[in-house]
This record gives sequence, structure tokens and C-alpha cells, in this order.
Amino acid sequence: MQFSIEYEQEVDGRWLAEVPQLPGVMCYGATPDEAMIKTEALALRTMAERIESLESRPVPIHLTLPLAA
Repeated sequence: MQFSIEYEQEVDGRWLAEVPQLPGVMCYGATPDEAMIKTEALALRTMAERIESLESRPVPIHLTLPLAA
């Protein structure tokens, strides 16, 4: 499975990043980078927790981070 991080700026100026393939994995940040860093860390913690609790099997992972414009 391939995971990607998508991000967008909210109307209040904050940035929201999420991993669509992992429901609930989303974080806010003051910059796109901050939001993506927090989201990547949360995605890794979420996947580790799911593997440890036997909720899912370990699979090869690939994280793709979009380049900031």
C-alpha cells in the first residue's frame, strides 16, 4: 500500500495535512512543512499501533511528500 500526504491551507491561515489512506491521520500546522511533519509522525505511530495490536499485518510502506511550491 502506498501512503501519500495531502495538504491545503484553511481559511484561517493554518495548514491541514492528512493521509487519506489512514482515516483520522491529519494535523494542523502554521506552515505546510509543519503540518506534513506532524502528519507523517502520526501516520507512522498509527501504523505501528495497528501492527502491534494485530489489527493489520506489516506491509512495505512508501511515504510520498509533495514538494512545497
